[in-house]
Amino acid sequence: MSDASTDAKDVPSRRQRHLVTLYGRPGCHLCDDARAELQPLARELGFSLLEVDITNDDRLHRALLERIPVVAVDGRELCDFYLDEDGLRSALARPIAAR
Repeated sequence: MSDASTDAKDVPSRRQRHLVTLYGRPGCHLCDDARAELQPLARELGFSLLEVDITNDDRLHRALLERIPVVAVDGRELCDFYLDEDGLRSALARPIAAR
């Protein structure tokens, strides 16, 4: 006998999504450009977009200031200065590694 509250059809589908992280800082026009490119791609391709302000973390600020914007996919750096859309699409086509 099956309990209706635990039937698979009643459990919402939770498709795991890729996480794209945009590292930048306020006032960075290249960061603004990357954000403007990433937002419609997030809607089209279904990834989650996280923006990280490097000025809130001394370690990130030192490591990334001269390279922003930096874009990472699932924790792996993909590109800096400009968005590599082909590289992004390729990275998103790969299965999501366990986080």
